Amino acid sequence: MHFLAEPAYTHGMPARTAILLVNLGTPEAPTRAAVRRYLKEFLSDPRVVEIPRPLWWLILNGIILNLRPARSAAKYAQIWHKDGSPLRLHTERQAKLLRGYLGAQGHPEPLVDYAMRYGSPSIGSVLARLKQQRCERILVLPLYPQYAASTTATALDAVSDFFRRTRDIPELRMVKHFHDHPAYVAALAEGVRKHWEQHGKPDKLLMSFHGLPRYTLERGDPYHCECQKTARLLAEALALAPEQYQLSFQSRFGRAEWLKPYTAATLAQLGRQGLRRVDVVCPGFVADCLETLEEIGIEGKAEFLKAGGKEFHAIACLNESDAWIRALAQIALEHLQGWDGAGASPDEPVLSRRRALALGAPL
Repeated sequence: MHFLAEPAYTHGMPARTAILLVNLGTPEAPTRAAVRRYLKEFLSDPRVVEIPRPLWWLILNGIILNLRPARSAAKYAQIWHKDGSPLRLHTERQAKLLRGYLGAQGHPEPLVDYAMRYGSPSIGSVLARLKQQRCERILVLPLYPQYAASTTATALDAVSDFFRRTRDIPELRMVKHFHDHPAYVAALAEGVRKHWEQHGKPDKLLMSFHGLPRYTLERGDPYHCECQKTARLLAEALALAPEQYQLSFQSRFGRAEWLKPYTAATLAQLGRQGLRRVDVVCPGFVADCLETLEEIGIEGKAEFLKAGGKEFHAIACLNESDAWIRALAQIALEHLQGWDGAGASPDEPVLSRRRALALGAPL
């Protein structure tokens, strides 16, 4: 086994604690070539597609990567910002705001960074940077409220892959999920209320979550149940009656059965039923991205209006809202308990260095 080189070490250097936010990832540009690279990495993950590898290799390389990149690139182009991918921009801002918020609350030298599971910046590159910054304690916080093997677990896989090649491994903690965390639910509810204060209320609120193949539920993935709980808690926070909201699943891929009901079919059905206005919120996404801006905001809107609906609103994700940054800080701090160095003497690094030098340690 070849281990990565360790950063230079000096006795007496204070150890640091870091928070690493992890999101799914994004192409580097809305082009066919960039999207193809991204899709190849994403869809090659065995946790994302649980099909026997030889068969899936043929499907992926022979069909999907030849047909899908151009279509996806056209969709990305519709929502791309002049500064880059919306998902990356929002995630970067969330990390900066979390760092600032923790600092303002008196937490010493909070170190917050972000990485993407697929694409750039990679988890391995950011972990290497954190080690260079003398981080001896790292909290990995995947930005997926509901746990799924294809999201949260694969982020842990990437963390493990990096440290499998590391000689001196720091202490690690990982947030599994926060689908029912009161602060997260409150942030969701605040976003919906603010939208309604400006635009009025709809006939129905549709809560659309990213879909997964049906077999994931049958094989023990808790994702479906956690989506249901988030929807129930959000409805309670908004004081909605059962007939005022509905849950659905979007982003179906391939021919296999996925978690139902499907968002696109649900929107068409609501339009045919004569509902005048539908609002859609996406509680499983903490940052706006292709799936919320294009799939819901453009395709979903067209589906509803085509079926007879009159007014469609896509409610923004949590993004950089104050309530979400406070919630993110609360989630992180709860998992950082015991790592704050409480009770440690400020002179300890100096004393440690003196003791090490007295015992013959190199400078």
